[in-house]
Amino acid sequence: MPLVLAALADDVRVRRQLDAARRDPLTGLHGRAGYTSRARQITDRYGDHALVVLADIDYFKQINDTHGHAAGDRVLAVTAQRLTAWAGSHGAVGRLGGDEFAATVRIGSARRRLRLEELAAVLAQPVDLGDGRLVDVAVSIGAAAPDTVGTTDLSGLQRAADAAMYAGKHTGQAILADRSHAAVPSVNGRRIGRPGTHSFGAAT
Repeated sequence: MPLVLAALADDVRVRRQLDAARRDPLTGLHGRAGYTSRARQITDRYGDHALVVLADIDYFKQINDTHGHAAGDRVLAVTAQRLTAWAGSHGAVGRLGGDEFAATVRIGSARRRLRLEELAAVLAQPVDLGDGRLVDVAVSIGAAAPDTVGTTDLSGLQRAADAAMYAGKHTGQAILADRSHAAVPSVNGRRIGRPGTHSFGAAT
């Protein structure tokens, strides 16, 4: 019996080490693979009560150019903290790359818009750089839910959230996707016109 317990303890320890290795070192969030795995569990389990959110920091390059890369890193870290607090302990939050974040949470339809408004307000708060300076931050947010988009597939929900995010770019509002956003042409799961899609072939 002690050998079995020791083996289980070793297995848990290895899993935790692997999970830590897959996390983004700056923000502590899941990377794309870890986030996708956890997010898919939420969408599969909760169906229409799942909500997928994508968020991009607007003018992030300008923050780096004006205040320095340390300030940019601080903005990324604080944005990650705010998104994690909003999502709660049972949500999945990840940094997909650069200044792009994602979250998948369980939120019923009656509370979606209120919770998205709360998220937009939280992410728009200035960031304290820790040296007396405050940096104004603007974040574009798109969200998608199975009952408004017509699919429980995580990739489809993310494509719709991506399209909604860009439809509301620089508005300061979180946009909830509908079926029209789900129909926006995409390449490799990303809305046509996004950086990195222009060189690919036909839309999917």
